Amino acid sequence: MSLKNQITEDLKSAMRAKEMERLATIRLLLAAIKQKEVDEQIELDDAAVVGVLDKLVKQRKDSIEAFEKADRQDLADKEKGELAVLSAYLPERMTADEVIAAVSAIVVEVGASGMGDMGKVMGAAKARLAGKADMAQVSAAVKAALAG
Repeated sequence: MSLKNQITEDLKSAMRAKEMERLATIRLLLAAIKQKEVDEQIELDDAAVVGVLDKLVKQRKDSIEAFEKADRQDLADKEKGELAVLSAYLPERMTADEVIAAVSAIVVEVGASGMGDMGKVMGAAKARLAGKADMAQVSAAVKAALAG
């Protein structure tokens, strides 16, 4: 079963169980998926759905940070609930050591030799690690690899 179909089935089960917070988050996710499909006039595959999920997860993390700085714990808790629902659909992420090893291999492959090659390395890393690793973590690993 594709990830999109799994999300649709989870929407139905959340409706039956009257889980309103979960239902709202799944609806938000399906709306984002549908919007991307309409904008690009394509049917999204699992990798593209993971990309949409990554974007929504990053938005939730940023919002949680902003709400906590503003002492709005009620809103931060709502975002944390949404984050938990969205994170359940993401594939298992690479560990920090695995990310560092993958980035080191990419640096050697593309022959990068300094911070000037950051774009080249990030392009290759994004193509290879998208959906498997947190791209902020990948960026930090690339900077460390190129600086050292």
